[in-house]
Amino acid sequence: MDTDAARPRWRFNAAHRLTPRLSVGLEFNPAVSEVNPIANWIAHTEMGNIPMISFGTSSDRIFSPKGSQATYVTFAKGFPGTGLAPYVSISYSEFENRILLPFGVNVALNERIDLLPMNDGRRTHLLLTYKAEKANLTLMAIDLKRPRFGVSVGWGF
Repeated sequence: MDTDAARPRWRFNAAHRLTPRLSVGLEFNPAVSEVNPIANWIAHTEMGNIPMISFGTSSDRIFSPKGSQATYVTFAKGFPGTGLAPYVSISYSEFENRILLPFGVNVALNERIDLLPMNDGRRTHLLLTYKAEKANLTLMAIDLKRPRFGVSVGWGF
């Protein structure tokens, strides 16, 4: 990512899905020699009017310093036929030692392209993702007040 902050400049994640609802892994931020645990557990899948509920942990917000972790619960609900899937989280930030309320809405532009305007509890970001069968490419505009740009590449095997 194009930023003066060292931590988010380069970031590598590796995760393994232990069960259909539980994934665990590591995040490596080489510019600050940091390795953090990441995990996500889907406690409840989306059904009818009930949202998906997940619990997780990862490094704190994009511009937080080395060593800070976030723990969160997320509620997400898709609306069939609209391409819209909003979410809201309750996140504890170790860096700020407080609760933050991230939120956003995934907008399916078509079968392969999603737009995600989001707020991490402090800053607003915009992500545009192209999805292939076993890979994705995301263009990022981070902190829309002072935009920084980045690219994320992901793949599964």
